[in-house]
Amino acid sequence: MRAGGIRLSGPEAEKIGNKIWKNECGGTLEGLTSWNKGEYFASLGIGHFIWYSRVKQGPFEESFPKLIEFIASKGIIAPKIARTADCPWSSRTEFINSKNSPQMNQLRQFLHRTIPLQTSFILTRLEHALPKMLIQVPINKQKKIKHNFYTLLQSPQGKYALMDYVNFKGEGTNKKERYKGKGWGMLQVLEEMRPNLPSSKATLEFSRAADHVLTQRVKNAPKDETKWLKGWRNRLKTYY
Repeated sequence: MRAGGIRLSGPEAEKIGNKIWKNECGGTLEGLTSWNKGEYFASLGIGHFIWYSRVKQGPFEESFPKLIEFIASKGIIAPKIARTADCPWSSRTEFINSKNSPQMNQLRQFLHRTIPLQTSFILTRLEHALPKMLIQVPINKQKKIKHNFYTLLQSPQGKYALMDYVNFKGEGTNKKERYKGKGWGMLQVLEEMRPNLPSSKATLEFSRAADHVLTQRVKNAPKDETKWLKGWRNRLKTYY
């Protein structure tokens, strides 16, 4: 499996896809179709790709429709319910009440069958992330971002860390994804990392930097996000 210049062997791709599935869904079939308490969007697939309803949109990047387009580009057509622009369930209550419906079961089975393509979709997002990030930083900081990014890519664990984090918290380039002007995406983590580390220490440093960035997010959040921090930190520990 490859996306541009980033390559994954078949076993690497399967292992990373399963890790992301475990992180987001507990590795369960039911977890492939979720709507978390307190949120106003559905979270679907191994990456819990966001899908907004017509009722309420939000600042976080909507990725589920893009996933469906990507899968279609590979010649696989999603169930009709997944091909609508907006999530057909307008609230978490509606979604939960439909969890055993034929439509939901069909969607769940489709998402289970396409796990390798979802992994490829995340890999493609990672491939496109570097140029998006570099555009947003001064030239004198670009070298550090590129060095940290490519150092992480030298190991399977580093590839997993980058793929999981870009799916988990985004590239860090969306200006709407800010609290008090501070982002929490991959760009901010790569900026926070200490420079010139060997590849053997890169994933540990990436995890440390991500912890700092996410802790800062919680401090700056308009609502209390403290409850998420423990789970986020446990996730970061899987990077090294």
